[in-house]
Amino acid sequence: MTDTKKTDTRLITSGRRKEWSHGVVNPPVYRASTCLFETYAELRERCADPSAKQLFYGRKGTPTQWALEEAITELEVGAGTMLYPSGVAAITGAILSLVRTGDHILITDSAYEPTRTFANGLLRQMGVEAEYYDPLIGDEIKTLFRDNTRLVMAESPGSLTFEVQDLPAIIETAKENNIFVVVDNTWATPLLLKPLDMGADISIHAVTKYIGGHSDIMLGSATANERTFRSLQRTAYQLGQTCSPDDAFLASRGIRTLGVRLKVHEENALKIAAWLKGRPEVAKVLHPAFEDCPGHELWERDFAGSSGLFSIILKGGDYPDTAALVDEMTLFKMGFSWGGYESLILPSDPRDSRSVTKWEAEGPVVRLHIGLEDTDDLISELEAGLERYAAHINKQAAG
Repeated sequence: MTDTKKTDTRLITSGRRKEWSHGVVNPPVYRASTCLFETYAELRERCADPSAKQLFYGRKGTPTQWALEEAITELEVGAGTMLYPSGVAAITGAILSLVRTGDHILITDSAYEPTRTFANGLLRQMGVEAEYYDPLIGDEIKTLFRDNTRLVMAESPGSLTFEVQDLPAIIETAKENNIFVVVDNTWATPLLLKPLDMGADISIHAVTKYIGGHSDIMLGSATANERTFRSLQRTAYQLGQTCSPDDAFLASRGIRTLGVRLKVHEENALKIAAWLKGRPEVAKVLHPAFEDCPGHELWERDFAGSSGLFSIILKGGDYPDTAALVDEMTLFKMGFSWGGYESLILPSDPRDSRSVTKWEAEGPVVRLHIGLEDTDDLISELEAGLERYAAHINKQAAG
């Protein structure tokens, strides 16, 4: 029988097999290193396929990890998911599972900074050449393909400057040339975008962010299609990648409320972004749902909605001047990551993280993650902060 459950139902029911939960609502936390075998025959059977969902050794997972893997796989509509101790580990593990010495790979110029650091560091040492592409290149990415191009690493939208990529076009031309496509899907979550349905090979999440939802875990996931899952799994095992069962448990609990949380993040962010668009201190709002955001028409075509992360460009000033905006915040705290229930603010300079596209803007970029607080309170705090910033800039100009 075809499984016709809707997404909100899948969020609640996936990864809750009876043999893992033993009759309780949430699959328990199985903390394990050594797993015991009753007989030599059982030992031989499990050694024959250590990747099977049966107890073998703690590093290969327990029902706590398997429940989360199954839930993410079902939401992403993939062949299987591997878990990692962080989002960065998921990105590096996915890329390493598909490349070899002498390969050439393409990475979006708007990529998450640790992706760029990995490509320019360890990958280069391994003899893998990374080249960056304009995130708005679309199917013209084919002009960058070489005989040894192995992989395209996409991230849509970029998590700092929010360019939306034409993923269907990139994926189609990559497949025509037998090139793998890996997508960092953290901003959208599986609820707003399904890259594997579009034909991508691997979809990655920093589970730390929206899936976890509470800023208290470090976790990553990579969900693969049939042609890449075994390679992804094999590489993860060989690198010894694993994750804490406690973090996996918290992520499994977080995934149950992902749908309702994401709707509030979206609603709150859209309200605040629209308010910011009318502020005299703001030169531009970089939010994919807004028509003047690069790639907006692609977001409208491909995404089921938006999340709570976007940026603004301030009018005038430079990054040291942003202290006047951020230092007295009480609701918007400065911190890395995003996706938790709390609001965050972070001055972020894209200029040093570009290779083929030059970042030019009227003023500093400030990234906002809009949490679950009352939007009137958040707007009030932003208003005071922007007024402080404007007063500071005017004082500087007056000499």
